[in-house]
Amino acid sequence: MTELDHDSALVLFSGGQDSATCLAWALERFARVETVGFRYGQRHAAELDAREPVRRKLAALKPEWGKRLGPDRVVELGVLGDVSVSALTADLPFAKRPDGLPSTFVPGRNLVFFTFAAIVAQQRGLKHVIGGMCETDYSGYPDCRDDTIKALQAAINLGMAARLVIETPLMWIDKAGTWRLAEELGAAALVALIRDETVSCYLGDRGHRHDWGFGCGQCDACKLRARGWEAYAASRNAAPRIVSGGGP
Repeated sequence: MTELDHDSALVLFSGGQDSATCLAWALERFARVETVGFRYGQRHAAELDAREPVRRKLAALKPEWGKRLGPDRVVELGVLGDVSVSALTADLPFAKRPDGLPSTFVPGRNLVFFTFAAIVAQQRGLKHVIGGMCETDYSGYPDCRDDTIKALQAAINLGMAARLVIETPLMWIDKAGTWRLAEELGAAALVALIRDETVSCYLGDRGHRHDWGFGCGQCDACKLRARGWEAYAASRNAAPRIVSGGGP
């Protein structure tokens, strides 16, 4: 078994806002960072096309990030889309299911993603597995909850005789906080990159430009991103300005 490098990480990278922020977070903290994505029959497959340009441009923001960013891989999980009836994997309306969950919920998706990511991480000797799940400002997916992630980490480590660490740096911050975190990590350049290049829209819409980026503006992902951007922009406008200079 490959020995795990404690200063290394594998980021679940979809090409969207949250995972791009997590990738920057990992590059700031770990000496060796790799990425993994999943093709599972998602309607918003445009996110997959965004992955490599975002990776490349993000790595160019800081010299140390460019040195730390390693290989990327995409795992084919079409079977997940085949067995999961969801508005993300089929031409279904965006609505509430009878059980109250959004129709965009793909049953078991994050459980499957983390399991495959853990296999990749162990094979590659990567200690930390990082995902952009969030319980504070999200669509109500049960597999994004902190309890789910903690239970999954325990099950994976027991089942694989591993000592992997699952990290979710966005778990307790809202979308406005995610924009602020991006600014802290990479200043205005990272905020602009995430706004203009990432794809979080459930329809993968790249034809409609908004202050917060591209998207249909109607799906839950776009609405969350828009509200977060508005709160982030408002907080920046309300922040006190520091005036340099000496006189009264």
